[in-house]
Amino acid sequence: MSALSARGLEKRYGSTTALAGVDVDVAEGELVGLLGPNGAGKSTLVKIACGLVRPTRGQAEVCGAKAGSRASLRQLGYLAELFRFPGWYSADELVALHQRLSGSTGGEAERSELLELVGLTEARDRRVEAMSKGMQQRLGIAQALVGAPPLLLLDEPTSALDPAGRRTVRLLLEELRGRGTSVLLNSHLLSEIELVCDRVVILHRGAVVAEGSPAKLSRARGIEIETDQGTQIHEGTREDVPRLVAELVAADRRVYGVRVLTSTLEETYLEAVGEEAS
Repeated sequence: MSALSARGLEKRYGSTTALAGVDVDVAEGELVGLLGPNGAGKSTLVKIACGLVRPTRGQAEVCGAKAGSRASLRQLGYLAELFRFPGWYSADELVALHQRLSGSTGGEAERSELLELVGLTEARDRRVEAMSKGMQQRLGIAQALVGAPPLLLLDEPTSALDPAGRRTVRLLLEELRGRGTSVLLNSHLLSEIELVCDRVVILHRGAVVAEGSPAKLSRARGIEIETDQGTQIHEGTREDVPRLVAELVAADRRVYGVRVLTSTLEETYLEAVGEEAS
């Protein structure tokens, strides 16, 4: 059973179509990245999954339960892009508040485990207003994990962080995947998606225009071979390297280096969404 399954999702706001028949799956323990330009439908998809928006047509399920139902809400954690926590709360008090809201009975032991997981053990008594943006972001992930939900929905969790903060969150996501938590990550940062996600879904004008692992979406662009006559690019893939090198050696060429060229996720993304990538 998928942690998240969406079939034929459509969402219209008046004459505007936000989603136009989207199919998306997130398997158990899988980290899936959502990419797309502004207005592509990414946030709408996430909000449908957590029950904040109702689809015009189609359906979404969380661990087999209809999205938005009580049963589905018990199975997911959510961190919005523009979240805001009470500044006078300490980290420990904020997690305790979300324990009460969610009905978690984990108590102090759960709070300690979550704060340790996100690297905030030493700051558990610090007020939110005294925390850096990166610390607040990690605290947001901690509150989303209250009750150990099998699915985590994250909307732009690293957009306002510096490189060190993004790396911290990325390592945290890898830790969660290792624990079997499924994650749907909505982000504009292609480099982060490429580094951490098992699979990528690219949305454009409310439709899925590309899907697959970062490696699958990185297509071959030829083979660069350096010889005593200079560097040339030959057509082919990795499997063609032995044949090409053998042919060059048979022709009395000295081979100094071979490099298989592939397109980057960024290039694939730009091809998929065109000039609306900003």
